[in-house]
Amino acid sequence: MSFVNPQFFWVLIVPFIIFAFLISTNKERLSRIFDEKVLKRLSATDESMPMVVRNVLMLLSVLLMIVALARPVMEKGDKKVEVQGLTLLTALDISGSMRSTDVYPNRLTFAKKKMSALFDAMPSDEIGVVAFAYSPFVLAPFSSDKETLKMMVEGVDDSYINMGSTDFSALAELTASLLEKKKPKIVLLFSDGGDEEAIAGFSEILKDNEIDLYVVLVGTDKGAPVIDENGKPITQKDGTIAITQRNDALGEVAKENGGAYVVAGNGDTDIKQLVSVIRGKYKNQQQGEVTVKERVEFFYYPLGLGLLFLLISFGSMPRRMRNEKLEMKNEGRK
Repeated sequence: MSFVNPQFFWVLIVPFIIFAFLISTNKERLSRIFDEKVLKRLSATDESMPMVVRNVLMLLSVLLMIVALARPVMEKGDKKVEVQGLTLLTALDISGSMRSTDVYPNRLTFAKKKMSALFDAMPSDEIGVVAFAYSPFVLAPFSSDKETLKMMVEGVDDSYINMGSTDFSALAELTASLLEKKKPKIVLLFSDGGDEEAIAGFSEILKDNEIDLYVVLVGTDKGAPVIDENGKPITQKDGTIAITQRNDALGEVAKENGGAYVVAGNGDTDIKQLVSVIRGKYKNQQQGEVTVKERVEFFYYPLGLGLLFLLISFGSMPRRMRNEKLEMKNEGRK
């Protein structure tokens, strides 16, 4: 027998002993600490049960509850459990082109909704999140808590958008670092793509580190104006409005690096299809195994007995209170 939270026992047992000692001593000592009315309720005298018995039951119930807080258990040893599921890194594009409104309401918000759909489609898998543009950074560490991941992604708003050029090489280096000890190594990008010059060294770094790339492409072939932080279209040097289209070159890089890509559309069919492809490829692979402690819990026994003794000790309190009210009423009539 051992205790999971022994600190509760040691912290509370000292004041309990002091309190029990004061209750068991004469009234004069106790009256120095408590007010007369408070002392009367603590003593809980009543004809239906001797005061000594009532106080013993009350103290015993408190002691049992302290033991329950300490959480007594019987250790059965360690057990190795194989964890099913995949570990993958997701990356959200926050470059300036993600403000474009060729998908509703804009590419960034649309991509965030797609990421949320991915989290729902992979409930038992461990997922990490990074944001990338000129300089990538970790938005959320690897976690299977999808609600927390959704909150972190939802917090990415327009203020995160970086108008600088996207550095895919920096993203690849960060990805390689974060996935160094993972197997298999999977990264899934949510982006409107990148030109061939920007992604030139991206594929090589992924191949060197044996990282499989998957991509969810956001945007349309027709494209839309690039919007600045004030919501106005950006003009080029010749005075024409800058237009950004979805670039599928990043999808081709994904196919070259053992992965696949989809073009994001309305609904969640596209995400489900991509998840199906990912699961099909890695269906025989696991995250690994973890060691857990097998325990038999006993806290409910002292907790149940404590509550029972407490109910017994207070069993006649309502009747006593009614008697006091009747006495007060009779005195009022006199």
